Amino acid sequence: MIRVAVVDYGSGNLASASRALALAAERAGIAARVDVTANPEIVAAADRIVLPGQGAFADCADGLAAVPGMRDAIETATDAGTPFLGICVGMQLMAQRGLEHRITPGFGWIQGDVAEMNVPGLRLPQMGWNGLEFVPGSHPLLDGLVPGDHVYFVHSYALTGGRPDQTIATTDYGGIVPAIVVAGNRAGTQFHVEKSQDVGIRLLGNFLTWTPR
Repeated sequence: MIRVAVVDYGSGNLASASRALALAAERAGIAARVDVTANPEIVAAADRIVLPGQGAFADCADGLAAVPGMRDAIETATDAGTPFLGICVGMQLMAQRGLEHRITPGFGWIQGDVAEMNVPGLRLPQMGWNGLEFVPGSHPLLDGLVPGDHVYFVHSYALTGGRPDQTIATTDYGGIVPAIVVAGNRAGTQFHVEKSQDVGIRLLGNFLTWTPR
């Protein structure tokens, strides 16, 4: 049985994320225990770490820092190879900096800053379903997905200045927007994978079976 830790730091759709992970495990035929936890020891011992997030980058970073030992547990475990998935602001925290409200350091796992989107003529936040664009077969997290599959976004800020080799899927909202990023064993989705119905469940199933190289 694999142990999946959903990090509780006062932000994110924790119940929705845990239910989606449990459903993904069931559909994939995986025995999994999903724990929503604020205990860094449980996170450090997990086989998979999931970091949800919603709201402002700075607020989420502050919330994570307010849980004693949690950031260190995440960094130490993922440095050792534990697969990680950040969701929405959880993905954004993987970047070098967030520019919302103030300059806030992120984990620095992926290149780039998280800045307000420049989408003349379109509303912010981007809210709703939008299609994914990617090269089929380019990454195990995309197995079973097809270009054009729709997922659910809610955000006004996005990764800018990122490395093309760290972005495995994009969407179009007034321009190209990074939708899925990967750096080694650390991955993130700008969209709410737990709200993205069958496509999201498939991606979560891929994450649960993913063996990063």
